[in-house]
Amino acid sequence: MTADEPTAPESAAGPGGGCLGCPGPEAAQAAAEAEATREAESRRAELAVATGFLISTASAIALAVVYWAGGQTQLEGLFLATALAGLGVGFILWSKRFMPHEPVVEARHPIASSEAEVDAFRDEFEQGENILTRRKLLVRSAGAAVVALGAALLFPIRSLGPRPGKGLKTTPYRSGVHVVTATNDRVRPSDINLNGVLTVFPEVPLNTDAEGEDVQPAAQADAATLLIRPNQDVTPVEGREDWTQDGIIAYSKICTHVGCPVGLYEAQEHLLLCPCHQSTFDVLDGAEVIFGPAGRPLPQLPLGLDDEGYLIALGDFSSPTGPGFWDRDR
Repeated sequence: MTADEPTAPESAAGPGGGCLGCPGPEAAQAAAEAEATREAESRRAELAVATGFLISTASAIALAVVYWAGGQTQLEGLFLATALAGLGVGFILWSKRFMPHEPVVEARHPIASSEAEVDAFRDEFEQGENILTRRKLLVRSAGAAVVALGAALLFPIRSLGPRPGKGLKTTPYRSGVHVVTATNDRVRPSDINLNGVLTVFPEVPLNTDAEGEDVQPAAQADAATLLIRPNQDVTPVEGREDWTQDGIIAYSKICTHVGCPVGLYEAQEHLLLCPCHQSTFDVLDGAEVIFGPAGRPLPQLPLGLDDEGYLIALGDFSSPTGPGFWDRDR
């Protein structure tokens, strides 16, 4: 070849006549297989997420059904736990498989974004929106799970009513109501010996069981009362100077600690003792607590006599009977 002859251009063909820098058939096939694998894994992850949401949905519906049917504590706890677990697992898998995980560190920059940055943000936002649009199964199943669980949790709201009213604060005792024994017999002062004690109740209509026998109503049991005739003078609480009758004083039999019956009377010491936790009350001093965990004295019942000489109540107890509750002092 002489210097005057033109130089032939270098061939762009590689070995076998292929294009230099272009992927061969093997590389293209490998890329296609990798893409198919990623798509299959993505599909499996999508199904796993949807399964978690569907389990949550089914459990929430079951929770609502059980509660509406009357409730069963163990089943309610199981379905609520399963509903929350399914929802949690679904969102965890979603965040791990379909949310970006690359760490991003950005240097401080001017507040105003450049046009290129605005365009880049718009592209990323639209790309994420497109992903959610394509993942309709995930979006719909997540929505169903959240709606079902929210609806199930609305059912217990009906348990908040009706308002309790004053049922815990009052008893059947009213002015003029007779005190009676467990056999529904009225009581005269002479029926109680010195240092004696007698359990009585307000005289209310008795219920009848299946055999036709009279049974004590619950309201009567809640108003169980001790009539005590100590052999010493009682020191009346201020404002209750006329609440005793012929030396007989009446206190609630329901302990103010946890509601046990205060059934033990130490006549020599004039003390009432609760057998459950040993709370001790001073009969001569307004049934004040002198020992034990009870937080307040036994309520006192004002006593009087009717025209025939029977003991009657002149009103309800001085305070709500039994242990404390949420709005006792309101």
